[in-house]
Amino acid sequence: MFVWTVANQKGGVGKTTTCVGLAGWMSLMGMKVLLIDTDPHASLTNYFDYDSDAQEHTLFDVFLNSEMSREELLGAVLSTKYENIEIIPGSIALSTLDRNLGNREGVGHILGGALNRLKDDFDAVLIDCPPVLGVLMVNALAASSRIVVPTQTEFLALKGLERMMKTFEILHSTVEEPFNYVIVPTMYDKRTNASVLSLQTIRQQYGDKVWKYYIPIDTKFRDSSSQHIPPALLIPESRGSRAYKFLLDYLLESEGIQQ
Repeated sequence: MFVWTVANQKGGVGKTTTCVGLAGWMSLMGMKVLLIDTDPHASLTNYFDYDSDAQEHTLFDVFLNSEMSREELLGAVLSTKYENIEIIPGSIALSTLDRNLGNREGVGHILGGALNRLKDDFDAVLIDCPPVLGVLMVNALAASSRIVVPTQTEFLALKGLERMMKTFEILHSTVEEPFNYVIVPTMYDKRTNASVLSLQTIRQQYGDKVWKYYIPIDTKFRDSSSQHIPPALLIPESRGSRAYKFLLDYLLESEGIQQ
């Protein structure tokens, strides 16, 4: 089982769309995927038509009881309407974790420990992060083998990307190996100078850490979201959906995972 975290310290850059975009194609490939919603706003949970406030168990329970057994953890996993895609839902209660757990020993590895107990139950885990550095993001980064950093191709988004890079530097001393990350340009619109110039700037500043392609702006993503269906399962031929297939192929190849 491999674990990928989707993170950026700016909202609205396509983190949830990236999780859903990748998960849809994984499901079509026959990979059993577990989605983890670490955002208190629970956008990923809502995408799959679940009311985060109405669930008996959420990710909050996993953090409160770090010694949950495999069976208990599976009890927090919700099936979705789509084959091979399951989710541990987020909730607004997650916003209290920094206050409740901030001083607990080993707090940064709770999620990683829980996922290790589920390693035989799933092929892949995708973690959707909140845009805030705290207990949730630290856990997500520490648990992952690869970090996907979606970055909107507009200049205000570059500040969020800079903060993310500084976060990697700050946390580097707490992990055994440097973070393995890739920057993924999103919402690219070749018709606008601002989008073209910001993509050039991202590539100039971060070089080979930037994926060589991009996720284009695509109104079909809104159709998928409104119908609560991953793009690969609703409109696989759309340009945005195809771009996520290219991204998945790249990520799998870079990790040496056979397709």
